[in-house]
Amino acid sequence: MTLFRPCIDLHEGQVKQIVGGTLSDHGVGRTNFVSPHGPEWFARRYSEDGLEGGHVIMLGPGNDEAARAAIGAWPKGLQVGGGMDADKARTWLKVGATKIIATSWLFPNTRFSEDRLRELSSAIGRDQLVIDLSCRRRGDQWIVATNKWQTLTDTALGAEFIRRCADYASELLIHAADVEGLCQGIDEELVSALATWSPIPCTYAGGAKELGDLERVERLSKGAIDLTIGSALDLFGGTVKYHDCVAWNRARRPHGAG
Repeated sequence: MTLFRPCIDLHEGQVKQIVGGTLSDHGVGRTNFVSPHGPEWFARRYSEDGLEGGHVIMLGPGNDEAARAAIGAWPKGLQVGGGMDADKARTWLKVGATKIIATSWLFPNTRFSEDRLRELSSAIGRDQLVIDLSCRRRGDQWIVATNKWQTLTDTALGAEFIRRCADYASELLIHAADVEGLCQGIDEELVSALATWSPIPCTYAGGAKELGDLERVERLSKGAIDLTIGSALDLFGGTVKYHDCVAWNRARRPHGAG
């Protein structure tokens, strides 16, 4: 049963939608949308509509206050990621995040550290950890990318690696960085592969352009993968109707069950 997962992407304290492949330490690159609303506005809306499992991503520094505002509007309703290590993870859980999303800290010097993953999972509990394995395609592989999706690691996605991660986490979050924010279509091969590889819940983000992408992901993954729609959503200046996404979820969870 594929569900729509909402997002709140934060850059310099504002809710933005950025073309993922253009974000770097030297500038924003290409920005699709800057919201006139604060993050708490989105959090309240997601809460009212029962959209559980949404993620707040802090893209770089200067976003702590904005992330706290989102969590304050919906305590224990949002996952939070961006620069997380074990100490920061504990702090954000105390603030009210429901789960912690971790990426770069697990790949020191671009190399995957199972010791760090074990440490983080032990510190906050497997049920409160989401591993972000956002990636870029290179040939016939998807390579995990860190540092705002600019730095390729030594790790390719695959069944064995994802099973290792699943021992320590309750969910995976995968941004297809090459198509993130482009609204030109999802990476169908990656969605299909993730459904085969992942033994735990997994959310895919990147390239969604229409409501039909929810149906497409459901078909490709046999309902095993959820979908985040960002830049294409009307809340972020796109054409996909937010209320249609809410209706999609309600049709699958008619009583708003979590």
